[in-house]
Parts: sequence; C-alpha cells; structure tokens
Amino acid sequence: MAEAAANSPSSPQRLQRMTDPELEKVFAQFDADGDGKISLSELSQVLSALGSKSSSADLRLAMEEIDSDRDGFISLSEFAALCRSSSSSSSSSSTNEADLRDAFCLYDQDRNGLISVSELHKVMTRLNMKCSLEDCERMVKSVDSDGDGNVNFEEFKKMMTATINK
Repeated sequence: MAEAAANSPSSPQRLQRMTDPELEKVFAQFDADGDGKISLSELSQVLSALGSKSSSADLRLAMEEIDSDRDGFISLSEFAALCRSSSSSSSSSSTNEADLRDAFCLYDQDRNGLISVSELHKVMTRLNMKCSLEDCERMVKSVDSDGDGNVNFEEFKKMMTATINK
C-alpha cells in the first residue's frame, strides 16, 4: 500500500525522495503508450482514474507549467524535476497533512474514513498496477494497527510518514 500511495500524484513529498528507478516506475504509470513522454490525454486519464475533476483548462495550464521545453509533452526529466521540487514548496506541516489527507481520500472511495481491501484493489487496478486482492489484503494487514481490517487516516499517516522518512 505504501508503494501505491507513494505513486499517487498527490504525494509530492514522497516523490521528492524517490530514486531514479522509482521515479521511472511512477512515470511509466502515466505514460500509458510507453513512448517515453506524458501527453495531455495521458495526464488527464491518470488524474481521472485517481478521482481528480480537473477541467481541461486546468490540465493545459499544468502541462504548460511542467513542460519546460515546450514540446507539448512531459518528459521523464521534467517529471523528475517536478517531483523533486514539489516538496520544497510545501514544507509546512499543515500543507503536508493536507497532502496526506488528499492522498488518503484517493483510496477512501466511499468516504467512510477507512481504506478497505476492496477500495485499495480498485485504485490499484485503475492505475494498472498488477496487484491481486490477496496482495492488497497483505498490504492492509501490514499497517492495520487496530486490527479492524481497514486502514484509517492515522494508520495511513503513520505509514506514509515512515515511508517518506526512509
């Protein structure tokens, strides 16, 4: 689960600490056609799968801000630069808490304050991450400190903080 949450676009503080191979893996999740660049439609598809309701104007604006060479695509180097710089602009603990809450909400599909095994599996499937229901059960069990079979926000926050500080 840590990997899935870390791969979430709304977890910039974790992305900043990723190694090049980890960033390449996240980049590949966005680069659906495997051509080595993220198009506007690929960016839109991934953000939609994560529940983002960005307008096409917002997406174009984001693309313009990220696309430093102005070729109409996000390259791996532009993606890496974005990920590595995002954390420095959101260093306050309240912003980090809000980022973690946003990431948590991506998984908490029914908005009941808990991430269930099935919710985790659905998000992983939408992100085209090969993960069985059993794998998701193991991930949830590994962070479920209260034993209820779900991940609450405090468990999620503790897990992500430990992951970020590695």
